[in-house]
Amino acid sequence: MVWFQIERSVKKEVVQTACLREKKSLTSMSFNYNTCLVCCLFIYITCSHRPACYNYTCSKPKRHYHAILLFAKKLLCSVIGFYFLLPPFLFSLCPCLVKEISALSMVSKAISSCIAGNISTLAWRNRMLLQEFHKCGQHNKEDSILEHYRALGLLFKRCTFLLPTKERLKFIYSKLSQVPCFTMGRCSAMPGCLGFASYGVFLQTLIAGWDELECHRVFNFLCDFTSLPRKIHTVVTSKSGVSPRLEIQIRLFCRNVLLDHWQSSRDTLFWLTRILKPWPMVNQARLIYIIYGPLTLDGRIGWQKLTEGAAEESNVKDMADAIRLLHGDQETKEWTADSVISLIDELSAVPSEWLLENSARLLILCGNRICYTSMASKAVNGRVNELARMVVFLALVCEKDSYCMDWAVKMMQKICKVFSNAEEKWNFLQTVENVFCQVTMELYESVMAGDRNEDTDTFQSLCNVLNANAHFHTEILYTFIKKE
Repeated sequence: MVWFQIERSVKKEVVQTACLREKKSLTSMSFNYNTCLVCCLFIYITCSHRPACYNYTCSKPKRHYHAILLFAKKLLCSVIGFYFLLPPFLFSLCPCLVKEISALSMVSKAISSCIAGNISTLAWRNRMLLQEFHKCGQHNKEDSILEHYRALGLLFKRCTFLLPTKERLKFIYSKLSQVPCFTMGRCSAMPGCLGFASYGVFLQTLIAGWDELECHRVFNFLCDFTSLPRKIHTVVTSKSGVSPRLEIQIRLFCRNVLLDHWQSSRDTLFWLTRILKPWPMVNQARLIYIIYGPLTLDGRIGWQKLTEGAAEESNVKDMADAIRLLHGDQETKEWTADSVISLIDELSAVPSEWLLENSARLLILCGNRICYTSMASKAVNGRVNELARMVVFLALVCEKDSYCMDWAVKMMQKICKVFSNAEEKWNFLQTVENVFCQVTMELYESVMAGDRNEDTDTFQSLCNVLNANAHFHTEILYTFIKKE
C-alpha cells in the first residue's frame, strides 16, 4: 500500500516533471530531494514492476505512464553525480523499505556505492540496526526483528556485490560488530537474547548461494574475528562445567548463528563439519555435547543429566539428529561409518560413562543403520557382555517409551548373524538372558533394602524391566511360531 500512497501524493509532480524533460537539464539542481526520492522509487516499483491492478481506461494516463518510463530511463543514464543528490533520509526510512532499498542498490555501481556510504553513517546504524533483543516477549515481535535482519542481509549482499569476498566481510563485520549482542561475551542477557538468532538469519541471507570455497572463507573470517577456536579449546580441554557462561555462549553462537537457520541439511552438515573437524575425536564428542546436549533448568549445560539418572527422549534427541546428519554424509566423505561409531562411543562417556538406558535411547533415536553398525562393531570386536547389556536396555527403552518390541527382537536377530558359528551365537543369547536376570535382581534387592514408599522410582524401574523381559520373550516366541 505504501507505493500507491506515494503515487497518489506525488503523481502530479512526477508527471509534470516528465513532460518538461526536454526543457530542463536532467542534472539541474532545480529537482528537489522529494522529487529525486519519488523518481528513484517510482522507477523501480512502478515502471519496472507495474502492478496488475493498474487498469488504464483512457489514452492520456497511458501517455503519462510512458512519459514517466522514458524520463526514468534518461534519469538513470544521466551523470553519476545525480545519485549523490539522493536525500539522506531515503536510506533511513522505516524498516519495511529495506528490501526496496536493497533492490535500488542493483541499479548501478554508483548508486550502490552511495547506499554503502549511507550504511556507514552513524545515523543509519542507530536507526536500522535494531537492538531490542531483550524486550521481545511476544512471538510477533521476535518474528518482526528476525525478518528485519533477513532484509538487512539482503541489503548488504546486494550493495557489496562487486567487492571481493574478504573486503565484503570486513565491511559487514565493521558495522555489525558495533552491536554488543552479536559478539560473544558482550551480552548480559544470555540465553534469553535474540541477538545471535538475528545475526544468524542475517548471515544465512548474506551467503545464500555462495560456493563452498567462499563459505570456507566466511568461517575462517568468523573464527579470526570472534576467537571461536580459542574459546572452544578452553571448554573442551578443561573440566566440564568450569566455564558455564562460556559453554552456553559457544552453544548459542554455533546453533543460532551457524547451524539452525539452514533449510538444507547439506548446509547444516557443512557448517557442523567445519566446527568439529579441527579437533580430535574426544574433543569432537565434548563439543557435540556442548552444542546439542541437555540443559539444566537455569540454562546451563546439563553435564550430569545422562550419568546420574534415566533421561527423557528430548535430552538426547538433538545429539541423535546431529549424529544422523554426520552419518548421512554421502558427498564429501568427510565422515565415515567408523568415525561416526567412534564418535558415539566417545560421546557416551562425556563427561563420564552414561547410564546404559540413555546410551540405548540415543542409539534408537539415531536410527536402524547407526544402531546396527554400532552393535555389530561390538560383536566383531568380541565385546559380548557389553553387547548383551545393550540388547537388554534396548528392550527396556522400547518398553518405557512405547516403541515396538518387535524392533528390538529383529535387531538382536541381525546381530546374531554377525557371529561366525553357532557356539558364538549361543554364548551371546545366554549372556543376554543372564543380563536380564542380573538387572532384575539388582533392582529387586534395591527395592527390598529400602522403603518402597520412598523409593518409588526404583520400584517402577523394576516393573519396567519385568514387563520388558516378558514382552521381549513373547516377541521371540511369536517369531518362531510365524516361521512354522
